[in-house]
Amino acid sequence: MAISRAIDFLNDRIAAVVAWALLAAVLICAANALIRYSFNLSSNAWLEIQWYLFAAVFMLAAPHTLRRDEHVRIDVIVGRFSRRTQVWIDLFGFFLFLLPICCVILYYGIPFGLNSLKSGEMSSNAGGLIVWPAKILVPIGFALMILQGLSEIIKRIEYLRGRLDASAFTKGAPTPQQEIEAIRQANQPH
Repeated sequence: MAISRAIDFLNDRIAAVVAWALLAAVLICAANALIRYSFNLSSNAWLEIQWYLFAAVFMLAAPHTLRRDEHVRIDVIVGRFSRRTQVWIDLFGFFLFLLPICCVILYYGIPFGLNSLKSGEMSSNAGGLIVWPAKILVPIGFALMILQGLSEIIKRIEYLRGRLDASAFTKGAPTPQQEIEAIRQANQPH
């Protein structure tokens, strides 16, 4: 569990930093739009930095999304099974899909990013930026996803062994009754 906690801590910290990249991307996007429409000025560099920041958010926050159990799943079907069966389905998915796919992408992503870095690859757009920071996000993001997948596997195995409560890896979504009550409370005059 110490390894799992360390991986969770790492991805939580990265996600907290990446949240600022999202704010930066939104501010740059808004400023760029204002300047473009107000003064008819624009630059490919401003557009590309937005793409790079959104790429960083997507690639570096995806492992945190997995950790919080917020990834896409088929809850309509899986939700009908017992918690233990759900955990077995998760393990099956981690071993059969998540880890192999992430390993393949990492295998091809490392040379993809390193070749761009070594060559000092630049955008083909006029006034564009260097490209390697965006390309290096691919292997970094998938390496972090592999680590988080291993952390989730550790947690599921510990649950099956009776050493961990399921709340350690489930999002604890509110029940429909809790959601209705929250809506009712929000609509109450203060």
